[in-house]
Amino acid sequence: MITIRKLALAAAVGAALALPVRAQTTLTFSSWVPPTHHLTIWQVNWAADVEKATNGRVKFQSLPKHPSAAPGTFDAVKDGLMDLSYVTASYTPARHVLPLMAELPGAGATAEINSVAFSRIHWKHFHKVGEYNGVKLLAVWTHGPGQMFNTKRAINSLADLKGMKIRTGGGIAEKFGNLLGASAFVKPAPESYELLASGVADGVFFPLESVISFKLDKVLKNATVFPGGFYSSSFGFFMNQDKWNKLSKQDQDIIEKFGYEYAARSNGKSWDTADQIGLAALQKAAVKIDTASPAFVKEVMAKAKQLDDEWIKGANAKGVDGAKVLAEFRAELKKVAAGK
Repeated sequence: MITIRKLALAAAVGAALALPVRAQTTLTFSSWVPPTHHLTIWQVNWAADVEKATNGRVKFQSLPKHPSAAPGTFDAVKDGLMDLSYVTASYTPARHVLPLMAELPGAGATAEINSVAFSRIHWKHFHKVGEYNGVKLLAVWTHGPGQMFNTKRAINSLADLKGMKIRTGGGIAEKFGNLLGASAFVKPAPESYELLASGVADGVFFPLESVISFKLDKVLKNATVFPGGFYSSSFGFFMNQDKWNKLSKQDQDIIEKFGYEYAARSNGKSWDTADQIGLAALQKAAVKIDTASPAFVKEVMAKAKQLDDEWIKGANAKGVDGAKVLAEFRAELKKVAAGK
């Protein structure tokens, strides 16, 4: 009897040892903005939430340095230099035409409103066009309303802006800066402090949070706040496709629960909080803050019509009814603002 029991116990132990060890995947991610930036913090928190929800089957490792220049992020993820990251479509406007809709002037009042409305339109109309083919797109969002900051003078009309050298992230912001009479150019966001301090740039287009993220309160003199923003920047958050394909269906489903509109709303709320901190920093630094007058708003939005028309033309070329979808996006902004 003892021998039988010992044999049974040995068989049970052997069977247990033969069971497959729980599969674990470690994904690398990185951020091209400083560790203190809201986007970096949000991504770290997002990764922690996914790791917890998968009971540690999916783990994340933050790379100490972003392995490419910011505009090369899409290709870096696609080619496997890291497994997960995000980038603004403004840095790749030839590749990502449709997301520029969310960058047009005078959108919603907050990042959350813009991000949720943009997310709904993207997954309904844009994703099937395939501008993010090559990676697994997990979410899209926008930053808060983009405002104008400078080291020279108050901007109360287009005449005040004429000839001013404005750093932008590209896309709609660059086009619009030039349409408004400025001399707009493209440089990555982390270079902004040096550009302003050296006089290479007279001003920047940014959401309010960037005042803190890039320490701009130390060099800025004036801020012009425009209802709904002079522009926004749209972002894609994506993963290496091969790494995605190797995840279990169970873990893919969990990650997707933390993507799409959930991520858009979460990121938008985080950005809005960061914007309020940026506004407080401007006030503390005694930066002169002007809200665009109705007359200035009218001047600006008259120029913005050209951007609408250009985006509609580009969307039509992609097989999307640009005018119809743009109208739907603006209706969606109002719905989200009303809590729907």
